[in-house]
Amino acid sequence: MTTRRTLLAAGAGLLAAPAVHAQGGWPTRTVRVIVPWPPGGSTDVLVRIYCEMLQPILGQTLVVENRAGAGGNIGLDAVAKATPDGYTIGIASIGHLSINPYLYARLPYDPAKDLLPVGVAWDLPNVAVVASQHNPSRTLQEFIAWGKAKRGGFTYGSPGVGTTPHLSGALFASRVGVEGTHVPFRGAAQTIPAMLSGDLDFALDNLASYVPVIQEGRMRALAITSAERWPTMPDIPTMAEAGVPNFVVSSWQGFVFPAGTPRAAVDRLNGALRRVVGEQSLKDRFLRVGAQAVWSTPEEMTARADREKPMWQEAVRVSGARVE
Repeated sequence: MTTRRTLLAAGAGLLAAPAVHAQGGWPTRTVRVIVPWPPGGSTDVLVRIYCEMLQPILGQTLVVENRAGAGGNIGLDAVAKATPDGYTIGIASIGHLSINPYLYARLPYDPAKDLLPVGVAWDLPNVAVVASQHNPSRTLQEFIAWGKAKRGGFTYGSPGVGTTPHLSGALFASRVGVEGTHVPFRGAAQTIPAMLSGDLDFALDNLASYVPVIQEGRMRALAITSAERWPTMPDIPTMAEAGVPNFVVSSWQGFVFPAGTPRAAVDRLNGALRRVVGEQSLKDRFLRVGAQAVWSTPEEMTARADREKPMWQEAVRVSGARVE
């Protein structure tokens, strides 16, 4: 799995951006950055790397505050209800923007109305994996045939109900016509041992968590859900190349402000993010741990969330997931 130490090491040496202090306007004091997940996870560490690089560009301190719980909704609700003065930033995932409106019976905030996108920060594709010791499949089509022949189909793990690995697995099983039984865990730290012990058949989980076990040969990667092959693992075919078309899935995340935040703050942060992503060392280190540093305009972030909603609505429907 991807550890906090691994990701922090990936951030070493990324603080060389020249200091450019704010010339009036935003920000003139410390900025709070709310991460809606616990400390030490991949999102938390990637956000901290960005913040360390943004500080010399913006000329102010960025303080990370972890507010985990309720699938990230506690943290995003805090962002949505914060004073829209530019001094509270949040990190929102595809789950918050495109999945949760279909998954949750009630949300404490409206993602479309209460959050103001700044830009996408990174992509985290999912990877289809089996345990090398316990499954003979060497291609995705062989696994599909194996699942159809196995009584009861296959079991698949995820970090929890409604996560992109859960919904991706349900959508995959539906698309290929195999019965799939979801087994929720707290995260890849539990899913991986269950697969390696033979208690779980399959996962379609975030690549970042599986890079080490794939490289060690303990897991066999059958396909990746990115649109193109992953640069540092070019032998893994895309889902389309593996025979399952129209299955591009990414657990992407980006920065958001509370709705009503001045456009000047949005534009300044977006420009700073563009500078950070322009650092080739950042791109290379993110790729090695299974993430891709990216940049977008606020409008492109909104359009991407809207474009992906139909796929996730279908995934929620076929999974039968519902959180009251």
